[in-house]
Amino acid sequence: MISVPDRTWPAPEPNPETKPYWEAAAEGRLLIRRCAACGRAHHYPRALCPFCFSDRTEWLAASGNGTLYSFSVMQRAPVPYAIAYVTLEEGPAMMSNLVDCDFDTIRIGMKVRAIFKPTEGGLKLPMFTPA
Repeated sequence: MISVPDRTWPAPEPNPETKPYWEAAAEGRLLIRRCAACGRAHHYPRALCPFCFSDRTEWLAASGNGTLYSFSVMQRAPVPYAIAYVTLEEGPAMMSNLVDCDFDTIRIGMKVRAIFKPTEGGLKLPMFTPA
């Protein structure tokens, strides 16, 4: 198993629109937004629905479970890392890091679950690891 203890992540800069998302992440919870007008969930959380442009969006607690849609392993980086698109059980896809796994065993279609890693600024980022 490859761990990335030497890798650090810069802290996000929450704004009033994303503050609830980052507060939930600090508690180990993943939030997404769902549109009350068209019913579709989306990520990255934003007030306007990217599908129908309604402002009737609400926070939704996501399960944190998903399926790996695509990934790339950056072997030449000073600390190797893997980035991925994960399709959440709730529907939206999100880009994130794959951590705490052997990069040689990563496969498209594998089940993953969200975990939260601290940043340089103390906030936590959602990332994924094999389920």
